[in-house]
Amino acid sequence: MITPLRMGLVGYGFGGRYFHAPLLASAPECEFLGVVTRNSPERREQVGKELGLPTYASLEELAAAGAEAVAISTPADTHMPLVRQALGLGLAVVCDKPFALDAAAARETVELAERLGVTLTVYQNRRWDSDFLTLRKLIDSGALGTLTRFESRFERFAPEPGPPAAGGGTLRDFGSHLVDQALVLSGPVEQVYAEMHHRDGEDGLDDDVFVALTHRNGARSHIWGSWRQGAPGPRFRAAGTSGTYVVDGPMDGQEGLLISGATPASLGDRWGAEPEERWGRVLRGDRVEPVPSARGAWDTFYPAFAGAVRGTRPVPVDPWDAVATATVLDAARAGAASGQIVRLP
Repeated sequence: MITPLRMGLVGYGFGGRYFHAPLLASAPECEFLGVVTRNSPERREQVGKELGLPTYASLEELAAAGAEAVAISTPADTHMPLVRQALGLGLAVVCDKPFALDAAAARETVELAERLGVTLTVYQNRRWDSDFLTLRKLIDSGALGTLTRFESRFERFAPEPGPPAAGGGTLRDFGSHLVDQALVLSGPVEQVYAEMHHRDGEDGLDDDVFVALTHRNGARSHIWGSWRQGAPGPRFRAAGTSGTYVVDGPMDGQEGLLISGATPASLGDRWGAEPEERWGRVLRGDRVEPVPSARGAWDTFYPAFAGAVRGTRPVPVDPWDAVATATVLDAARAGAASGQIVRLP
């Protein structure tokens, strides 16, 4: 057991309310102090009613209340100023994705955390999706042979209103997860090709993207992100030299559980369990084998982070991984604009 990490949350929009607050409140390794939110009586009332916790007007006020760490879940363009401010106050930081709007800002912030000696990580919770954990087990066990092609999709049909501005567009928002998963599986990228559609012309947010990555190890990752796809494709199709793992969908169920009001604390061992009808399959020609899904494990993120701050565990996500992801996303934007393949050094 470790002394619970005294943590606050910045932002109580969709992400803060559903993806962070319930998991923070469910982690015995964390003491959830309250929420830093804008000067909105309605939002303060909502936090009090739903969480029974106080609100704070600023990071300084949160730090003065005894916080050791903070999770930042605010619009994408506010992440870097808030992260740097928190690091300057000596607060360990969990930053939501997209970590930064570009790789240069991401790199500068990670370097700042290292100079200050303050723990920093990025909330890449999709690493702990049930289907992705299952895929990693299949690869590690050799069940698929050598991975040669990874196809991954976050596709929805909501052309109106389209992607929320807070996420910075589909490539930054969905792409942060999609690229991160591809890098976890196949490592560094040497070539990037991308296509993007912008909802309201080139000045509008991108609402439909395709990115093809060539990894240094020879594997290829094809990823799609869309708010305008009426017929979503398979969530995963991961092809190896001796088999292919296919997940037709829908998405991992942990998001739906949190939105419905369920939490790891309320469900216990049932948290993250996927019913049989949602399992993926391994195909080898005519042979089809259902694969029981690993338990989804978003609930392990904050305990791991608390351990990292206490010096007993590594951070759940190395912040340099977020720099690598941002570098690929920068290349995708440049390549989509030019119509050219972008080669990374």
